[in-house]
Amino acid sequence: MTDMRDDLRRCTICAERFAATATAHRPNPVVWFAPKARLLIASQAPGIRVHEANTPFWDNSGKRLRDWLGLDEAIFYDRDKVAIIPMGFCFPGYDAKGSDLPPPPVCARTWREAALKTVPDIRLKVLIGGYAMKYHLPGFTKVTEAVAGWRDHPPGIFALPHPSWRNTGWLKKNPWFEAEVLPRLRKSVKEVLND
Repeated sequence: MTDMRDDLRRCTICAERFAATATAHRPNPVVWFAPKARLLIASQAPGIRVHEANTPFWDNSGKRLRDWLGLDEAIFYDRDKVAIIPMGFCFPGYDAKGSDLPPPPVCARTWREAALKTVPDIRLKVLIGGYAMKYHLPGFTKVTEAVAGWRDHPPGIFALPHPSWRNTGWLKKNPWFEAEVLPRLRKSVKEVLND
């Protein structure tokens, strides 16, 4: 029996799409999950640095995310503890203006269900950004509402804004996130990983 992760690593379904972007890059699925994981990071798609390093959140966004979760690099990158399953496994590229392109929907349609079945022991889901929230949260409308509604989500789900530097303004406008959400998130992460 083949491991779907091996098939995913070889995926080239978006090769023509990526070749037509401003970056004209090749597919490089970043596959970072294993069956024993208990914490799921459901994110958007790798950025250019992640594409080059072949390691998820290998940038300043990752530093901020690890701080939010209360995790050091060793635990964050331990696939037996943390599964990182984005909506798009490859860097989608930039448009002509240099803006990030969205994750191609064909990626989630092709791989997401099988990837999630590979990690049956997930106890906590951390949803990063609108694409992941739309997939995992019924009735999702806006990122800020989803993040603020953390108490109303099903048990074991937190919605977070993207940890990108682009959201620094959002963080300043919404101090409740750091004051209320992050302490509860860190507590939940600790409980799940130390259980």
